[in-house]
Amino acid sequence: MKIFIKNMIPMATLALAMSLSSCVGDLDNAENPKDPNISTEYKAVGEYNKCYANLALPGNGGANGDSDLDGYDGGTAGFIRQMWNANELSTDEAICSWGDPGIAEFVYNTFGASHPMTAMYYYRLTTGITYCNDYLQKASDYDKTMTAEIRFIRALHYFYLMDAFGNIPFSLTTVEKPRQATRKEVYDFLEKELLEIEPDLLEAKALTSDQPGYGRANKAADWMLLARLYLNAEVYTGTAQWQKAADYAKKVMDSDFQLNTTPTGRWSAYQKLFMGDNGESSAAKEIIFPIKADGLTTTSYGGSLYVIASTFDGKMHADKENPDATNGTTGNWAGNRARPDLIAKFFPAGNAPQVPSYEMTAKASDDRAIFWGADRSLDNATQSTFTDGYGVAKFLNFHSDGTRTHDAQFPDMDYPLMRAAEAYLMYAEAQAHLNGGTATGNAAKAINALRERANNHNLKTAYTLDEICDEWSREFYFEGMRRNTLIRFNKFGGNNNYNWTWKGGAKSGRNFAATRNIYAIPDKDLSANTNLKQNPGY
Repeated sequence: MKIFIKNMIPMATLALAMSLSSCVGDLDNAENPKDPNISTEYKAVGEYNKCYANLALPGNGGANGDSDLDGYDGGTAGFIRQMWNANELSTDEAICSWGDPGIAEFVYNTFGASHPMTAMYYYRLTTGITYCNDYLQKASDYDKTMTAEIRFIRALHYFYLMDAFGNIPFSLTTVEKPRQATRKEVYDFLEKELLEIEPDLLEAKALTSDQPGYGRANKAADWMLLARLYLNAEVYTGTAQWQKAADYAKKVMDSDFQLNTTPTGRWSAYQKLFMGDNGESSAAKEIIFPIKADGLTTTSYGGSLYVIASTFDGKMHADKENPDATNGTTGNWAGNRARPDLIAKFFPAGNAPQVPSYEMTAKASDDRAIFWGADRSLDNATQSTFTDGYGVAKFLNFHSDGTRTHDAQFPDMDYPLMRAAEAYLMYAEAQAHLNGGTATGNAAKAINALRERANNHNLKTAYTLDEICDEWSREFYFEGMRRNTLIRFNKFGGNNNYNWTWKGGAKSGRNFAATRNIYAIPDKDLSANTNLKQNPGY
């Protein structure tokens, strides 16, 4: 079903105009949609689904339907797409060949207050917050667990908004003009909110997509978001919370969610996390919070398809037994590829071979090095040439068990927004800070567990913080986490002299201002809401 909603973009006017009256297609297998005009019960379920749907879909009609954001194409303004752009294209991992407005500004770290893509990200997040606020105003008494989930989804949106934009518009209703809250105020709200809702969330149980509750926020997702919050506390508030970060990461590590260590045929255990059946295979036991995708029922150009299609051209084929197929979809958009600095994390001597991705992992002695080097240049000589740089073949729509995908164009791959491996690195990093800058003992074992899963036998008894920062890249490259990581390690903005290719617009890299550790509040929202002030440096 569809809802008839068009949102004013500025959050101030969006808050006043927002009024949900129906639903999107059901995102939870346990619920069955009914006509909202005759069932008040269905309205609650529909609004509940819409809060989740904002993470997965551009609007209410799928990939080719209307966008929830007036003035922005739904395929471009999807959450995954712009979250990924904001957190990858500005870093040492990814570069894009396209000339779309805003791409070069990401690549060269020259984004400003009129940057169109950070605006899309901002409005996707503020729109999602308004959906959640609307549900909580109208249906908070409907179901205790559902209410806790929507409070979690709202907290997740606020976390991403605060992380990217610093002092942000903040409101818990849809009728008041948002005030501007400091990062510290948002941090305090998120901590209190996540602690309060934990008892009412679903248990931390790993599920597959055919089980009720798959894809819904649970206690493990809550612990993970708390651990993320605490891990970055020093950035957000000026006060470190390493012990709390370690404690909540350990809760995830000790939960029912575990590292996937089960390969299937030619597909490694790591590769299976990013395939079309990752919600059905053994990979599901690692994925704590997936953004669900299905090639027939949840279609979007800004979701999982983006990370699959944008990283391939027609010459790449990630399945050595099926050279006529590229990535399991018909999409070969030839956009995003690796900066040489990412490849150097696996080949520090600069000797990465020009081989297909299914040979690269063996050459690197690491199953995570899923890079396409055949007929490619390692160097990013130009931004605009896709073959200037190795391809990334990490995200696929092939099914590891050989079954057919649901659709030729749109993928079944659920986007793994949170997976258990993250807790291992959070635990190791936090313990390193508590141990004078070195991860030893169980903290080192946590990193070794990730390396062992990847068949990397370079195991150590101690890891420095710089080594942990590199391990974050090896485990999570192209998953939308790098900007946040570099800022935490003081390797993004500021006079840190940690350079990468084209950083700051120079081929060899150069520092840029620390004020660019947060993005600018979009000009349009500043005009709409006089409560807001622009971030320093813009």
